[in-house]
Amino acid sequence: MNITFIFFLGLFFAMIGVIPPGLLNMTAAKISLKEGHVRGIVFSAGVCVIVLTQTYLASIFARYLSKHHEVIGVLRSVALVIFILITIYFLFVAKSEPKQQKEPKRRSKHSRFFQGMFLSAINVFPIPYQAYMTITLASFGWMTFEKTSIMAYVIGATTGTFVTLYMYIFFFDKIKGKAFTSQKNMNRIIGGITGVISIVTLINIIQDF
Repeated sequence: MNITFIFFLGLFFAMIGVIPPGLLNMTAAKISLKEGHVRGIVFSAGVCVIVLTQTYLASIFARYLSKHHEVIGVLRSVALVIFILITIYFLFVAKSEPKQQKEPKRRSKHSRFFQGMFLSAINVFPIPYQAYMTITLASFGWMTFEKTSIMAYVIGATTGTFVTLYMYIFFFDKIKGKAFTSQKNMNRIIGGITGVISIVTLINIIQDF
C-alpha cells in the first residue's frame, strides 16, 4: 500500500471537511486579523493537535462506528447542544462585551494554542466524518486499517487541516480593511455559521428517527 497516496487522501478529505466556513477557520482568521499571523498560526497548531487525535481515534473505531449508527447519533446530539450554545454566545454575548475586555495584546501565544485545542475538542464532527471516510476508502481498497496506513492518513488529515486554516488566515489578511471584518461583524458571521450548522444537525437528527 502506497503511504504517500494515503497521505494525500487524508490531506484532500480533511481540506474538503474544513474548507466550508466554520468555527475553527473563522476563529483562526479573526485571531490573525486582531493579533497577527503568528498567533493565528499558533491557534491553528492547537487545533491540529486535537485533529490528529480525533482522526486517529476515528480510524481505530471506524469499523465499530459503521456497525453501530446510534453512536454517531449520540455525537450529533452532543454537537447540536454545543453549537447552539456557541451560536448564542457569538450572537448575543460576545458582541456586547466592552472593548477593554478583549485585550488582544495581553493574550499569550500559549493561550491561543490551548484555545485552539479547546475549540477543536468540542467540535466532534471530524470523528464521524473521518470514520466514514476511512471506512469508505478501505472498502475501495485505497487504504487498510494497518498501523502504517492509519498513520499516513492521520498525518495527511492533520496537514490538510493546517493548510486550510492557513488559507483562511491569508485570505482574511487581504480583506482586513473591509467593513465585515470588524469585531462585531466577525462575531455575527461566526454565530450565523454555527446557527446554520445547528439547524442542519437538528434536521439530520430528526430524519434519523
